[in-house]
Amino acid sequence: MFEGLMSDISRIAIVSLLGLFVTACSPSQGAEYREGRDRPADQSSARPAATPDSDMSDMKMPDKPASSRTKATAEKAAPNQIVIENFSFAPATLTVTAGTTVTWINRDDVPHTATDTDKRFNSKALDTDEQFSFKFDRPGTYNYFCALHPKMTGQITVK
Repeated sequence: MFEGLMSDISRIAIVSLLGLFVTACSPSQGAEYREGRDRPADQSSARPAATPDSDMSDMKMPDKPASSRTKATAEKAAPNQIVIENFSFAPATLTVTAGTTVTWINRDDVPHTATDTDKRFNSKALDTDEQFSFKFDRPGTYNYFCALHPKMTGQITVK
């Protein structure tokens, strides 16, 4: 009798699991069909996936970010201006006379700083297109870096 009961329980468990498996693997009718819409899910208005032979003329490509500039643009910076772009300072070295104000402008899509290694100047985190200026009154060599990306370095020589 105990064996017969175990056999019945095993059959019920197997049939139940098989039913769950078949239900999970069967194609669904789709949300539109279940909600009483006019068409079954297999006639939905979804567009087919693109293939190498399909016409993609109506495909809209994202625009380039406004802050992406070419290296040539960075090199055409205003006098005594340093452009931060592509995780670098351009120009990387700059020579100015005492009393000159230098301006850093961030053209990257991520924040950067201009931080003197001797703590004589330190910008806040500059977002895209933000600027920082510092007036160099004393002759000397000023090494600086980005505090957020320490491998970014630059140097200003004041004569």
